[in-house]
Amino acid sequence: MKSDHEAPDAAQPGLGGLTAEPPADFAVRVLRRVGVPRETYDTYVRLDTAVGGLFVAASPEAVTGAALDTGGLTATAFEELHRARTGRSALRSARPFPGVVTALRTGRARRLHIDLSPHGPVERAVLEAVRAIPVGQLRPVGWIAQEAGTAPEAVVGALAQNPTAVLIPCHRVTYDDGTPCDAAHLPDVGDALRAAEGVDLRRMAELHRHGVVFLGSDTTRIYCHPTCAHARRITPPHQVPFRTAREAGLAGYRACKGCRPVTV
Repeated sequence: MKSDHEAPDAAQPGLGGLTAEPPADFAVRVLRRVGVPRETYDTYVRLDTAVGGLFVAASPEAVTGAALDTGGLTATAFEELHRARTGRSALRSARPFPGVVTALRTGRARRLHIDLSPHGPVERAVLEAVRAIPVGQLRPVGWIAQEAGTAPEAVVGALAQNPTAVLIPCHRVTYDDGTPCDAAHLPDVGDALRAAEGVDLRRMAELHRHGVVFLGSDTTRIYCHPTCAHARRITPPHQVPFRTAREAGLAGYRACKGCRPVTV
C-alpha cells in the first residue's frame, strides 16, 4: 500500500490535462444548456483575410461588428471593444454568421445582414453607400457624399467609425483627387486589401500624379472612374483622361451609368 506522500504512478493522468483549451463554443453550449436565450448575447469567430485575422461578431439576425487584429487586437480585447460599442456580450463560437465566409472570399457583402441601428441616419447612409461599391473598384469621397445625401466631411467621419471592418469596404474609398482615404485603416492595411481585390496600385498612383480623375473612351464617348469595370476595358490607345466631370462634359462625353462619376 502506498503512503499519502508517495508520488502517483506515471500512468495516472496529471492535472496538466485539465488546462486544455476548451472548445470554441464551450460558453455558448453552457448558456444554451441552462436556458439563457440566444437573443441576449452575440457570438464571434476569427476568420482569415488578406491582411490577417478578422473578428466578426453577430446576433442571431445580423453581423454586429468586425475588427482586424492587425494592430495586436486580442480576442479578449475584441470582446471588451464589442461590449463598449454595442452593450452586448460576445462569446467565442465555432460557427460564423451565415454568409460571412462567402462575403470575405468574394468581397461581395452587399446582401449580408449588418446591423447599423446603433448609428445615426447620416452614418448609416454613408456606410450603406460604401457597401454599394463593387469589389475591385474605388469611389471618391464626393461620390459617397452624393449617394448618402450629406457633406464630404461627414463621410470621412463615418468611415473612421466603421463598425464592421472589411465587410463594409472602406478601403474602396478615395479622396476626390484619387488618393486613398484610409480613415478606417492604416495605409498599408488599405493597400493590402486593395491589392487583394486586384486594384492596380501603381496605375492608380500614376493617374494621381498626372491629375487624372476620370477616364473616357474615344469610341463610346463615355467617361468613368478609372477602376470601373467599363473603364478597365478601354485599351490604352482609346483612353482619354479628364480631371473633372465638367471637363469631360465639355468634351462631349457622357457619364457612365454604372459608376455614375461626378465632380463635387
